[in-house]
Amino acid sequence: MDKVELTPELLRELQLKQLDMLVYFRDFCEKNNLTFWLIGGGLIGALREGGFVPWDDDVDVMLPREDYEKLPALWREQGMDGRFRLLKTGGEVFTGNIFITITDTNYTMVKTNQVDVDIPHGLVLDVFPLDVAPDGRFARKRQLVWTMLYSLFLAQVVPENHGGILGFGSRVLLGIFRGKKIREKIWRSCEKHMKKYKLSENKCVTELCSGPYWMRFEYPKEIYEGIDYVTFEGLKMPCMSGYDDYLTRVFGDYMQRPPVDKQKPHHDIAYLDLNTPCEVYDNAHRKADKG
Repeated sequence: MDKVELTPELLRELQLKQLDMLVYFRDFCEKNNLTFWLIGGGLIGALREGGFVPWDDDVDVMLPREDYEKLPALWREQGMDGRFRLLKTGGEVFTGNIFITITDTNYTMVKTNQVDVDIPHGLVLDVFPLDVAPDGRFARKRQLVWTMLYSLFLAQVVPENHGGILGFGSRVLLGIFRGKKIREKIWRSCEKHMKKYKLSENKCVTELCSGPYWMRFEYPKEIYEGIDYVTFEGLKMPCMSGYDDYLTRVFGDYMQRPPVDKQKPHHDIAYLDLNTPCEVYDNAHRKADKG
């Protein structure tokens, strides 16, 4: 499948349709007293552009681990799976992601790394947990090892750009532990180890489920102790009170746009249809697989 080329007009249409999902999620969190923050490019866009960064193709949010783990149960109990579906790998569900996603099934968007994954291929809101980083240096190293193993056995693929010993070791482990049940047993055990640290006993927080690059960052927990608000596409959205410290640590001078050659969408999209529910694509894809 070829990659979809996003014209500025198509990208803007995609962005505006993603707003429905963000508003739905915000309202659900407010109703259930769940804390969440707008993060990354969405937060930069709110502060610098008043909304989406012009070349951004998604929006991300983050919850404290405690609220993140309440989210799926509350979503199910309140019958929220309709147009917007909450997807999380576990049991009979496999998404290829190591974090929760909310999917808008009114539209169709297939990422290149999920073409063969049997999920609703709608527009996606990525939902990440904020975890606690232990103070001790060796405890932190152990946490990163547990996190890498968790990510490997949950996603069941070797992370991109991981060659050398790490890539070789990952392929060996997946080759040894091939069964679905044993892989799930391993990642669930790793998850318990990596998230066991308490905020009251440690100084920093970290993003364990945002990928190999992001998990290495640590932030003073004070950055997240209060809630501030930004305007995103005319909507009031929450962010961490220490947003300037957070963004400066990660992105440097975030109020300056990057060089033109860096102003590109960062996801590869294999198929996009903003006029058709994803059920049409998903059903056709399943039939093609069967025969």
